[in-house]
Amino acid sequence: MNELLRTYDSLSSRQGFNDSLLHFQSVMDVISDFEDGFNVADILNSLIANNDINRNQVPSIISALLNDKYNYFCKSGNLATTTTDFSYISSELSKLKTFDVVICYYHPELGYLVINPKNPAGWNVTNDIRKNEFITVFVGTFSDSGKDTFSREKTASKIIELLNGVKTKLPDPLKKGKYKFLAYEEELVAETEEYEEEQEEQEDDEVEEKQEAVVNGGAQRMTPLYSVPVTNELFHNGNVEAWKRIIQSYKAKNPELEVHIFYDGERILNIASLFKWGKVKHGSAILFAVAGDDIKDVAKLQKYLKQGASHQFEAFLKFPVNTVLNLF
Repeated sequence: MNELLRTYDSLSSRQGFNDSLLHFQSVMDVISDFEDGFNVADILNSLIANNDINRNQVPSIISALLNDKYNYFCKSGNLATTTTDFSYISSELSKLKTFDVVICYYHPELGYLVINPKNPAGWNVTNDIRKNEFITVFVGTFSDSGKDTFSREKTASKIIELLNGVKTKLPDPLKKGKYKFLAYEEELVAETEEYEEEQEEQEDDEVEEKQEAVVNGGAQRMTPLYSVPVTNELFHNGNVEAWKRIIQSYKAKNPELEVHIFYDGERILNIASLFKWGKVKHGSAILFAVAGDDIKDVAKLQKYLKQGASHQFEAFLKFPVNTVLNLF
């Protein structure tokens, strides 16, 4: 009875309640991406890299999702050998298409690590896996289906062999299926596929609408001003960082073009000032134009900026700070 009474103790303080609320929100964000077919290890490692979650949240998220909600088969054990070269393991498991796989490893110094073994960069989270340390392999299909338990168990056993240094070959039947490696970065690109035809038509119209303007002291072509509505409750620091990354990606693809930002009749030279002013709220509109000689991808830029000004801005912040997003 005492244990039941203390079940919700963590929610009794403001800090505890807020921490729990943020954790639940993180879980919901993970579920959304996971159900789109992205490996949970890639999702969680991206969130950790961007300080959106703490590493100590990972075990409970893994347990809630893979064990309870999606009924993944799991097999655990202590490693029989130390491995520092993952090239063979990575090569073999990159061929596995019958199931989704997540490896959880408790590193003595680094703590609880999650690895997508199909991801060529998935093993970068650690330099080694050590003899006698505990490891768990999860095998499933992004759903709550508990079918093919025998096949899942055989697959997990085969992976454990590889982790224990056995140069075993993956059986041919496990190389067939739809669960090939899907790079988490592809999410941003996939979200726009349904808009491609509309964007192409809009871009054709934009070519006809380009007008002459004097920019930076020289004659350049400049598009009309395009409106981006702020649909987040406030254009805050997260929105600012999203816009910076979007424009950085656009400039990386089109270095000869310039993106000009305008708000309330004024040219904005520092996007961060939009947040510092604290007055760009829900319902406001920020304007932009592109200047240069060979203007392109304006409709796609507008689409991304609209997402960056909404509550979905976090999609652009899931990658390391120095990463230039491949959006264009």
